[in-house]
Amino acid sequence: MNVPGLRSPYDQVGGLFHFARMLDKIRLHAAGKLPADYSENLGIGYDARCCKLLHVKYEDVVARVKSGGTDDEILQWCFAQGHRPNAEESEVWNGFMSKRGWRDSASEILVNRLKESGLAHRTDIQTMFDYIDADEGRPPRAKG
Repeated sequence: MNVPGLRSPYDQVGGLFHFARMLDKIRLHAAGKLPADYSENLGIGYDARCCKLLHVKYEDVVARVKSGGTDDEILQWCFAQGHRPNAEESEVWNGFMSKRGWRDSASEILVNRLKESGLAHRTDIQTMFDYIDADEGRPPRAKG
């Protein structure tokens, strides 16, 4: 489903995957523009993993987003309140997140989502990020 104003999980802020998408979901939810299917999963899944990486509470990030500021300002706030990943931690985070669903414990979830959404024929969808982009109408990202 296409959700205007919701970025791809591949889009980065401060070199981190998913953070921009998490902020978009918070802002869209606050504005009453986030579909119910998305609202049910706020603060869990990838959002929770991102907050764990940064050592911040999701509820605190929500409050900070609602107070305003750019993506970079909010990320800097997260660093100040919690943890600033070093280059290696960021690389591990991005590698793990971008490959989720490919030969790991989320593979079965990905297969089921592809079937449910009628995308099982798409050989270019190999990860959960790929699935999210395809499901939301974005073209596949080049690998490499």
